[in-house]
Amino acid sequence: MKIALLGYGKMGKVIERIALERGHEIVLRKTSETTFEGLENADVAIDFSIPDAAVSNISACLNRNVPVISGTTGWLDQYEKMTELCDEKQGAFIYGSNFSLGVNIFFELNDYLARMMSKFTQYKVSMEEIHHTQKLDAPSGTAITLAKGIIDQSDYSSWALENAKPDEILIDAKRIENVPGTHSVFYDSQVDSIEIKHTAHNREGFALGAVVAAEWLYGKTGIFTMRDVLGLDS
Repeated sequence: MKIALLGYGKMGKVIERIALERGHEIVLRKTSETTFEGLENADVAIDFSIPDAAVSNISACLNRNVPVISGTTGWLDQYEKMTELCDEKQGAFIYGSNFSLGVNIFFELNDYLARMMSKFTQYKVSMEEIHHTQKLDAPSGTAITLAKGIIDQSDYSSWALENAKPDEILIDAKRIENVPGTHSVFYDSQVDSIEIKHTAHNREGFALGAVVAAEWLYGKTGIFTMRDVLGLDS
């Protein structure tokens, strides 16, 4: 399979290595200083860029009939616009706030726990996410996905980075050197606490998941998620 890499930073280089190990060919390594020349030769594109570039990258793929995987976060205010473009072009698109297999299992665990805990209003929910200092958006897309999972199962209406109201989930977003990603969800009452936590040890899991998603998406039409890729049932 021929793959275009849109974003060639640390994650892009790890994705490249894993893709090559799995027998794929890289036909484009797109940076902020290069063009989309060669994108039309790709069977699928993988976008791990920056928030300001994501919409342009995804649009370029859909307009060229190239299936696209995006793991870039911080641009979701335009997600609906991209899904509409995908439908219009009859393209293929997967956005994932996190492509790690372990994190997607963690999402399922978070949803299950949220459903269970919705009956016990004495517990107050809060979250913590820790990432490397190069991460530009806060909170992380993964943290937002976790918060949404809780909101969908409870009386919480939103999340906040500080000064959370009673119906908001407080997310403490920390940036520390050389931390790939740690996410914790806390349920605290006056008598005890419950915590679930996912810790990434390196970028390998994110990169492998993105390549697996690209392999799965090739030849399909539609808008999908990692739940589709991994066959996770509710």
